[in-house]
Amino acid sequence: MDDQRYSKRNLIIMWFANFFISGSMTMVLPFLSLYIETFGNFPKNYVQHWSGLCFSITFVSAFLFSPFWGKIGDKYGRKKILLTLGLGLGTSIFLMSFATSVWQIFILRFFTGFFTGFIPMSQAFISTQTPKKIAGQVLGTLQTGSITGSLIGPMLGGVLADMVGFSTTFRFTSISIFISVLLVLATKEFILPVAKGSKTHYSSKEVLSYILKNPIFVTVLFISALVQIAHFSIQPILSLYVSDLHGPDNIAFYSGIAFSAAGLGNLLMAKKWGEISDRTGYIKILVLLLFIAGIIYLPGGFVHHFWQLLIIRFILGISIGGIIPVRIAYIRQEAPIAMQGEVLGYETSLRFLGNVIGPALGGLIAGNFGFSAVFISTSVLLLISGSLLVTMMHRHPKYTRQQSA
Repeated sequence: MDDQRYSKRNLIIMWFANFFISGSMTMVLPFLSLYIETFGNFPKNYVQHWSGLCFSITFVSAFLFSPFWGKIGDKYGRKKILLTLGLGLGTSIFLMSFATSVWQIFILRFFTGFFTGFIPMSQAFISTQTPKKIAGQVLGTLQTGSITGSLIGPMLGGVLADMVGFSTTFRFTSISIFISVLLVLATKEFILPVAKGSKTHYSSKEVLSYILKNPIFVTVLFISALVQIAHFSIQPILSLYVSDLHGPDNIAFYSGIAFSAAGLGNLLMAKKWGEISDRTGYIKILVLLLFIAGIIYLPGGFVHHFWQLLIIRFILGISIGGIIPVRIAYIRQEAPIAMQGEVLGYETSLRFLGNVIGPALGGLIAGNFGFSAVFISTSVLLLISGSLLVTMMHRHPKYTRQQSA
């Protein structure tokens, strides 16, 4: 069996692995704040505050260790790292089912973050097997696996939480993650051949030097953090916002629907945005998506009915779904294969930095100024990101070219 057939086979396997990982992780998102409420009779501001912290702490440890995972993946193989991450992640989630206090959830979320990064590592795993000219399409296809999981996960998690309770739902989640580990075992790792004379190993100093000499590259990485700050500022308060709009009945289920609405929009357009960006240029499409997302987010804070929020979340998903695969395809275009794991590690680290700041910021803004203020700040941040990238494009036009394969 040749490398091309293995590449397609690996893509299919990793699609399902990402489906189970993403579905598992998003199963707990709609009710994490509700789970915290079961530990005591806490005031609303206390729950909002700790929801933000428990969301954020996972990404603190992920921010610290993502470059490390990327670097050792370049050196020793990404398949081994995927197996390690999956086993650690599944174990951490399983132990959450036995938590009896908010502090225990906080600590376990920290260890979950240490092993977080399965999906970004899978992107590096597939990216190094993909020719540049179809990187957007292939990575967009891979993205639909995690999107499909995120679409089904929140609703399934909401139903399970209402039917069997939060603790049992955590256990089901861990089983799903272990299925992904078994799928990774069925893959074969290989890397596309590099040009004769090309380096096969880069030091961290060389990788950072390579990144910093390209202003557009630096901007794209910086925007990774800004986008996540914007997007994740909504996450810890969304179930509480849904409760205000819909009422307390079956709140876990309806929160899951609100999360999944964006996932449906993602699913419909992620691959298409990848195909368009392969033809048009990754930076141009990234700018377009940032502006669309910024405009769509704003009215979400001023709805009066649950169905209105669902429509906005769906349209938002159409734009958000393309941002990650287009960004990863751009990195595939710009960075040599031998350093892509570490480069994607830095990109993932910045993404997790945004995940650290976003939930805490969202909880703080919501607690002091109300839910609408979170949507306003999110919209502004996305529009700033788009404007920043446009400015850099005009200042450094030679770095915006679309390279050939």
